[in-house]
Amino acid sequence: MAVDEDDAIESLERLGLTSYEGKVFVALHKLGTGTARDVSRVTDVPRSQVYSVTESLEDRGLVEVQQSSPIQYRAVSIDEARSTLRERFEQESDRAFDYVETVHEEFGPDQEEEQEDIWMVRGQDRIADRAADLIRRAENSVLFAARSPELVGEDIDTALRERAEDGLAVVVFSEDPAVRALYDDHDEVRAVEPATDHHVNDEHTGRALLGDDDILLLSVLGNDEELPGINRETAFWSARTGFAEVLVQLVETTISPVDR
Repeated sequence: MAVDEDDAIESLERLGLTSYEGKVFVALHKLGTGTARDVSRVTDVPRSQVYSVTESLEDRGLVEVQQSSPIQYRAVSIDEARSTLRERFEQESDRAFDYVETVHEEFGPDQEEEQEDIWMVRGQDRIADRAADLIRRAENSVLFAARSPELVGEDIDTALRERAEDGLAVVVFSEDPAVRALYDDHDEVRAVEPATDHHVNDEHTGRALLGDDDILLLSVLGNDEELPGINRETAFWSARTGFAEVLVQLVETTISPVDR
């Protein structure tokens, strides 16, 4: 995907820089070394603002200043800037989520109270993330069914392999030989074909996940000529609830040809 200067500056803003800081940082990488006049000439940042912006960038560890007459500025290397911004992002993330965790523990709902929740999630990537998370929550067994290799994906594949290596009973269930072939190199993951009486010929069927006796995810594919069905995937899931326990029992009788 091609990225232009505006895209890059917007990304720098999302990493915590102001618009002017992003523009000056990029400009200094164009110039190598430059004065406030030079920077102002290649950006829409007023010369009077360049001084305060470069001072802020220096404080962030992204710009070096040479006390000459006139003052010269240069941006630190790409690798150094990347490391600095990543470290700052991680620090701010830790601070934020440490506080959220504290608030949750102090004021959140009683963790012992059972919540009978069924959740919806849309989009292939988000569903894959949720499925991989649910696989990692399982403690005893996992059954995963998919109609095509695209509905397995890297994250789910990794999670299935990890849980199998942890000693869980992991079964991958598909009518597509290409899905089952993904696990030809992994003895711990059982890849099986459905029995004839379990055959479901439905273009809307997406993927299914059963974990232990009370984790469930089921998805369906949309039908839109302008978008591939896989990009219009919708799923519902539930975990550690009475709803999930009942639904797992119902779904097992339909999609599971093997004992887990």
